[in-house]
Amino acid sequence: MNNNFTDKISQKLIALGVKKGADDLPIMPKSQDYSIERIVPGQNIETPQGEVYRVEKYYIKEETHTFPEPTTSASLNQLAKWAQDERVAELSPEEIAFIDTETTGLSGGTGTYAFLIGVGRYEKGNFHLTQFFMRNPTEEPAQLFALEEFLAPCKAIVSFNGKAFDLPLLLTRYITHGWKAPFNELAHIDLLHLARKLWSDRLPSRTLGNLEVQILGTEREDEDIPGWMIPSLYFDYLQTGDARSLRNVFYHNAMDVFSMSGLLNHMAAVLSDPLDLGNQFSVDLLSLAKLFEDMGDLEIATELYIHGLNHDDIKQHRLPDHIYIKALQRLAQIYKKQNQLEAAIRLWKIATDHQNFESYIELAKCYEHRLKDYSEAIHWTEKAIDSLPDFLNEVENQNIYASFQARIQYSNLEHRLERLYKKNSRII
Repeated sequence: MNNNFTDKISQKLIALGVKKGADDLPIMPKSQDYSIERIVPGQNIETPQGEVYRVEKYYIKEETHTFPEPTTSASLNQLAKWAQDERVAELSPEEIAFIDTETTGLSGGTGTYAFLIGVGRYEKGNFHLTQFFMRNPTEEPAQLFALEEFLAPCKAIVSFNGKAFDLPLLLTRYITHGWKAPFNELAHIDLLHLARKLWSDRLPSRTLGNLEVQILGTEREDEDIPGWMIPSLYFDYLQTGDARSLRNVFYHNAMDVFSMSGLLNHMAAVLSDPLDLGNQFSVDLLSLAKLFEDMGDLEIATELYIHGLNHDDIKQHRLPDHIYIKALQRLAQIYKKQNQLEAAIRLWKIATDHQNFESYIELAKCYEHRLKDYSEAIHWTEKAIDSLPDFLNEVENQNIYASFQARIQYSNLEHRLERLYKKNSRII
């Protein structure tokens, strides 16, 4: 190991409050009963960068009740389109790595370390979970080297909020040691981003644990632990050598990795066959419609909007009014682009039953510019003017820009109404 590398390790240890030089390292209390090796059985592995502790588990399909079926390359086609990465469509299950870290802090930054890195991948249909644990800061080079070896066969990373947290943190750690991160060239699917697209309108919380319950129908055991507690438990371990509380941390990390594999499979199946209603809520169908609309697939989006707007749970008043109106507006805009004005007008008129200001405007514009029916355009413009005070009250608390835009509407509507009277008078 060269001097430059040694200096970097020393700087890192100093940042953690450890004196420079191995002789000055604090002596961790030795406890044969509560050592990590006894509490969480694993093995020491040697790497060119030293020793690190590894815990492994194989989830055998026939022996695991909640075993997620591996995704197939065919089921990843729509997921690749959403991720805007065509490489995703060609992936085999064995080429995907699921990754999650437990860290010394929750805000990231150069002073934050990933003391536990959990990674999983499919091997011959079974799921191989490996956790690399840093028993003390001097094992970080070996930990990072071992992770690189594990990722070698993989072509993609799957994470949950990894784009914002896990991978930037790991990238910082590799850069600290002057190494190139092994995942820089890999495709990356961040399941949190897709979860927000699919379920934000129905689920107030999109934590991985809540998605397990609400989407996958599973629930963690009592030994799970809140993520915010984890950094302090590791610092306690560094000071005492007592690893008993880390058993819960290892369980939490393992479940995060394992659940990501099930969530990816579920998401890929939903995107591959979005019109399979099953037990989906109408609000989920409308979220899917927005997603496919944003991806440019208007045919599927239209079908999903229609299914969502007519789904049974609307009759039971489960669909929030604002979501219902927004879906009407978005579907109407698709019809408008396709020059299906009759269908668009029908939807806008349904929205006006809810005193929707934007739909009054759309009807006025459509009748004036597309259908040249100035009498109808006048009617809907006047409706818009009458509803403007309520609309202003609705948006003024959203943000200054929205409020400003709303307030200039009155002047625009007056000009529109004056113009329409002139056009209509010429016809009469």
